[in-house]
Amino acid sequence: MRRYREIVLLESAVLVSGIGNGIAAVAIPWLVLERTGQATAAGLVGAATALPLLASALFSGSMVDTFGRRRTSVVSDVCSAVSVASIPLVDLFFGLDMTLIVMLVVLGAVFDPAGATAREAMVPDAGTQAGWPLARTNAVHEATWGVSYLIGPAVGGVLISLVGAAATLWGTAAGFLIAAVTATFIRVRGSERPPYEDRPRNVLSGAAEGVRLVWSDRLLRATTVLSMLLVAVYLPIEGVVLPYIFQQQGRPAALGLVLTALSAGGIAGALGYAGIGSKLRRYPVFAGAVVLASASILGMSLAPSYPLLLAAAALTGLFWGPVNPLINIAMQTRTDPARRGRVIGVLMASYYAAGPLGYLAAGTLVSRFGPDVTFTALGVLILGVSLVMTAMPAIRLFDEPGAHAAEFDPSLPHLSCPDPRLPCPAPLDDA
Repeated sequence: MRRYREIVLLESAVLVSGIGNGIAAVAIPWLVLERTGQATAAGLVGAATALPLLASALFSGSMVDTFGRRRTSVVSDVCSAVSVASIPLVDLFFGLDMTLIVMLVVLGAVFDPAGATAREAMVPDAGTQAGWPLARTNAVHEATWGVSYLIGPAVGGVLISLVGAAATLWGTAAGFLIAAVTATFIRVRGSERPPYEDRPRNVLSGAAEGVRLVWSDRLLRATTVLSMLLVAVYLPIEGVVLPYIFQQQGRPAALGLVLTALSAGGIAGALGYAGIGSKLRRYPVFAGAVVLASASILGMSLAPSYPLLLAAAALTGLFWGPVNPLINIAMQTRTDPARRGRVIGVLMASYYAAGPLGYLAAGTLVSRFGPDVTFTALGVLILGVSLVMTAMPAIRLFDEPGAHAAEFDPSLPHLSCPDPRLPCPAPLDDA
């Protein structure tokens, strides 16, 4: 069981931090709508949060590759816990208005990307130490995220009903603190501070190098553009449209249950891919999963009843299950391990960059046309983007091994280990 120690510790940290974020995903939009009653305000907070997330994520990879993955994870989570705890504290002693909410949410957004980047950078090495193939490692990792968002939004909805939206954020702060403590015990290859020659000269040069590495790779460039477009359309659905619908109905637990259904489906989809993913061609799985998940989002917008909405949400998560593991595998097998943090930071920043315009546009559309029309329009748009982008020739490169695939798959004898200072890993148990 010793070989599973690091993957268990890492995914435990991912789980509890994700639960905290899942609680916040429900509590923060609800808090804004509770205090203002305006969908545009929720959109504004979402956009304001995305901007510091973008900057922080872009430079977080350089920090991870400079100070080390484990250390960055611990420090980031502690800072995130303190910043999130400031929201209920300020509300308790001074009271929250819109300005304070935006300021405190922005502060909390600054620290989160570095911790997430650090944990992502440790995933493939923890899986290799456990003897798992990349498909299983990344699918289990994404399933763990799914479990956290299965628990977090449901807990958030219940806590809002019991103690109010502001006090609910104590649960988020607790999740970050537990994640920080757990991460201190992780010991995997590459988790310590890297040698001087592998560090970026500074955060700016590291970020620039990450951008260059992503843009110069056809597959990473294509998946990044696709992900940005999908995030720009989907994130406002989860962060503005659905909270507005259920806030108007006074049903916080119902919102939490919809997000829970999305996560439950995602867990099933990811675990299914964990079991058989290494035996399947990657391109057909990726393209089919993206299109079917997008069609299910459109189904959510057209659902005539709450039970059908839940069913469509579960299908959305189910079909999306293999997507993030496949994107992770592409990044891991096509990136120098010493520069993995820089690349992950750029990928995360690209997702955050897509959010602000989507949030602002969704808030305006909801106010002008209503949530139902906005939801349907976004569903049609996301399906159209999926159909066009997955047909691109670059996406077919999923079926080609990356230049660094041999580090995780020694069955590829024509590839050498990417770092001559590190031994090639032993053959993996693909059972």
